[in-house]
Amino acid sequence: MSESSYQFTRAITRKPAPNIVHGLRAEDIGDPDFDQMLQDHAHYVATLQQAGAAVTELTALDDFPDSTFVEDVALCLPELAILMRPGAPSRAGEVAQMAPVLRDLFERVVAIDGPGFIEGGDILVTSKQILVGRSERTDSAGIAELAEIVSYHGYSLHEVKTPAGILHFKTDCSLLDAETILATPRLDASGCFEGYRVIHTARGEEAAANSIRYNDLVLMPAGFPHTLARLQDAGYEVRAINNSECAKLDGGMSCLSLRF
Repeated sequence: MSESSYQFTRAITRKPAPNIVHGLRAEDIGDPDFDQMLQDHAHYVATLQQAGAAVTELTALDDFPDSTFVEDVALCLPELAILMRPGAPSRAGEVAQMAPVLRDLFERVVAIDGPGFIEGGDILVTSKQILVGRSERTDSAGIAELAEIVSYHGYSLHEVKTPAGILHFKTDCSLLDAETILATPRLDASGCFEGYRVIHTARGEEAAANSIRYNDLVLMPAGFPHTLARLQDAGYEVRAINNSECAKLDGGMSCLSLRF
């Protein structure tokens, strides 16, 4: 496996469509402000570019409210791209929209055929292994099919259980470097990060766990000063991006891009 699991050159994003206000959410805390979301998305894309990304920004999809959360429909590895099989029925059609984009960028693109389901938000690729959380959107059959695909390229996949009440595995964790994970205490308590150094989010700042490392920068949601300080004290260069509107739809920093 690559030792540079956070070193990338490209990213794929998709502009939000106005119908994102009708997107899925585990808890209704109000509809997002679309204009604010557009501003935040532009800041996110600009920060990826600052980190060294050549960004392919896809046009909005009016028929798929959640389609700006592109990470859930694919997994991009150096050797290939793998189209997921979302566990949310309303998102299944997004896969066909992403497929031609990935085929233009990767020599090999394969798909999870089913009957299982799996979403990219449950997959954390580290320098050691691929950790996949079983959740309401990802089942054991989907994980098993992914494990078979990636095993041909030398990847070791480890299935873990996402604690109840957490939508996706990466809702509560992210990769900071080859040896370090940012995680909520509740997820770390499961023991799934044995062998890694773990930095905990501060109390009440669990939403900061869904951040991304892109080359030299860590992109994290704004509004979590104590976790920000912990990352800076650990030597990371951090960029905080407002995520208040995507958060109303259970979306975070990792959800908004495919990175490779």
